[in-house]
Amino acid sequence: MTTIPAESSRDSDGLRRQLGLLDATMINVGTIIGSSIFIVPASIAVLFSGSFPTVLVWIAGGLVSLCGALCVAELGAAMPKAGGQYVYLQRAFGPLWGYLYGWGAAVVINPASIAFVSVGFATYLGFFIPLSALAAKLVAVGIILLLTALNCFGLRVGALTQDVVTTLKIAAVAALVLLCLALPGGSAANFHPIWPRESATALIGPFGLAMILALGAYDGWIEITYVGSELKRPGRDMPLSIVLSTLIVSLLYIGVSVAVLYVLGQAATGGSSMVAADAMRVVLGPIGGGLLTVAVLLSTAGCDNGMIFTSARIPYAMARRGDFFAWAAKLDARHSTPNTALIVQGGWAALLAWSGTYNQLVTYMVFVSFLFYALSAAAVIVLRRREPALERPYRAWGYPVTPVVFILFSGYLIVNTIREAPGDAAIGAGLLLAGLPVYWYCRKRREG
Repeated sequence: MTTIPAESSRDSDGLRRQLGLLDATMINVGTIIGSSIFIVPASIAVLFSGSFPTVLVWIAGGLVSLCGALCVAELGAAMPKAGGQYVYLQRAFGPLWGYLYGWGAAVVINPASIAFVSVGFATYLGFFIPLSALAAKLVAVGIILLLTALNCFGLRVGALTQDVVTTLKIAAVAALVLLCLALPGGSAANFHPIWPRESATALIGPFGLAMILALGAYDGWIEITYVGSELKRPGRDMPLSIVLSTLIVSLLYIGVSVAVLYVLGQAATGGSSMVAADAMRVVLGPIGGGLLTVAVLLSTAGCDNGMIFTSARIPYAMARRGDFFAWAAKLDARHSTPNTALIVQGGWAALLAWSGTYNQLVTYMVFVSFLFYALSAAAVIVLRRREPALERPYRAWGYPVTPVVFILFSGYLIVNTIREAPGDAAIGAGLLLAGLPVYWYCRKRREG
C-alpha cells in the first residue's frame, strides 16, 4: 500500500491529500447522527408491545449498515477518488449507472438533505429564541450559507469544524445515555413487558417497518468515500474510518434506545413525540429539555457541515470526467477546494429550504438511495469476479455473505417502498431519469 504523507501532495483529481483517520471518522459519524435518534425511537417503540424487539431493531439496523459499510470500504480503499459511488458504479456497471447516481445525489438527494437538516436546526433553535415562520427560514438558509462559506476556506477549515462539532456531539449523546441510566427517575421495571404479546409471524411486518426507520437513522456511513482523493492514507484510513464510525454510531443508538426505555417505559416511549427530551426532563427536570436541545443543535450542525463538505465533491468529480457542467470542475487557486460546486450546491440547498420543497424530495428519493446502495454492494461481487487483479488494500470481511445480506435488505426496502408508496417511488424514478438529457448533452459535448 502506498502512503502519501505530505499534506501538500495532490491526487490526480487535483485535490490535496490532507485528511487523516480522525477527520475521516468524524466526517462519517457527524453526518450519520442528525436529529433522527432523538425522535425515531418513539416511532419504533409504538410498533411493538415489548421492549426486546424495540432494542433489537437498532442492533439489526447497525449490523445491516455494517454489512453495507464493509462493502463500500473495499471499494473506497481500492478506488480512493472524489465522488465515491459515482466512480465505483461507473467501473462496475458502466458510465450511465455512475452518472445516474451522481445526478441523483448531487442535484436532488444531497441538497434536499442539507435543507432538511438545516430546517431541523432552525426548529430546535426556536426552543431558546422564539422564531416566526419567516425567521426560521432565514436561520435555515443562514446556517447553510455559513457552513458553505467556511468550507470554501479550505479543506482543513471544513475538517476542523467537523472534528470539533462531532466530538461535542458524541459527548452530548453519550451524556444523554449516561444521565438517563445513572440519575434517579428510571427503573429496570420499565423494560417490562420484555417479550411482545404477538406471535413471531405477526411481528414480521412491524419489524420491517421499524428497520426502514432505523436504517434511515444510520444512513450516512458512505460520506467519506466522496472525499477519497483527499485522504492521506486511503488504503488504511478509508475502510477503518467507515467501520469505526458505524460501530460508534451503533453503540450510541443502541444506548439511546435502552436509556429512553429505562426512563419512560415501552408505552410512554411509543407515545412521545420528543422522546429524548421527555426522558431528559424526567431525570433532570426543566433544564433537561434545554440540554437536549443543545445536543440536537450540535447534531444537526455537524450533520449539515459533513454533507456540505463532502457532497460538493460529487459534481466536481463528474465534471472532471466530462459528465457534468464544466463550471463544477473549477478549483479555487488558493485553497484547492471546489468552491464553485460548493457555492452552487449551497445556493440550491438554501432555495429548497426557503421554498419548503426539501421534505418531499427526500421522501421521493429514499428508495433511489437504497437502489444505489444495493448496486454498490453488488459492485464488490462484480469487480471481484471481473477484476481479480485489482489492488484491494482492504477486502470486505465476511464476503460474500456481507454484500448478499445488504443487497437483500436494500431490495426489501425498495420493493416495500414501491408497494406502499408507488406515487413517491414513481416521482423519485422520474427525478432520477430527468438527468438523462444532461447526460446526453455532456456526452455529445465530450465526443464533439
